[in-house]
Amino acid sequence: MILTVAPLLRRLVAVEGVPADRPRRSGCDTCGTPLGPTGPLRAVSPLARCAGCGVRLGAAPFAVELLLLLAVAVLLLADRPGPETLAFAWFAGCAVPLVLIDLAVHRLPDRLTCPAAGGTLALLGLAALLGDDLGAWRRALLAGVGAAVLFALTTVLFGRRGFGLGDAKLALSAVAVLGWLGWSAVVVGLTLAFLGSALCGLALLLARRIGWRDHLPFGPFLIVGTFGALALSSGW
Repeated sequence: MILTVAPLLRRLVAVEGVPADRPRRSGCDTCGTPLGPTGPLRAVSPLARCAGCGVRLGAAPFAVELLLLLAVAVLLLADRPGPETLAFAWFAGCAVPLVLIDLAVHRLPDRLTCPAAGGTLALLGLAALLGDDLGAWRRALLAGVGAAVLFALTTVLFGRRGFGLGDAKLALSAVAVLGWLGWSAVVVGLTLAFLGSALCGLALLLARRIGWRDHLPFGPFLIVGTFGALALSSGW
């Protein structure tokens, strides 16, 4: 499965991993070799090199494959019923490129956050129907929408000091996953996300890698917090 999915996710990282004020990447930034279906195959290999000039494109070598392996390990550890696992797997497939793109260019593109939200909520709805547990789906919807609204409000009220709209759109799917697991999972997942962000920011400040006015991308921490709560859910 990883060998099948990884090239697609690598291509998404390469295409979408550009600053917000630039168009999607259609080819190599150095030599212009097209990054299309007939473009450089090595760009979607684990080494991610342009076939024309050899420069790296998109994610670091083996980064996508490693994150996919970790996601699969968490899904196996959680040991949830099949329909739920399908929903979580869909979220994972969107989350892996989102982590790498946000770390690279501080951006969470709609092309990934919107399918993550729509697909995750739809598949959780299917799991609720098959498992006769509509209460869990309503809780997931309430948690996801509530978190998205709160994140968006910080953007309106605090501007760049608040969460970005991309974070709000990501929260719609990530916190929905937590909500499906239960309110305790929402608390654990968000606590892990905020704690991880704070500790990482403090470490970077002490190392003088960032300044007080710099903004850390929150998307990766939200995703890690979600998978952390999912891994812990096997013991609840």
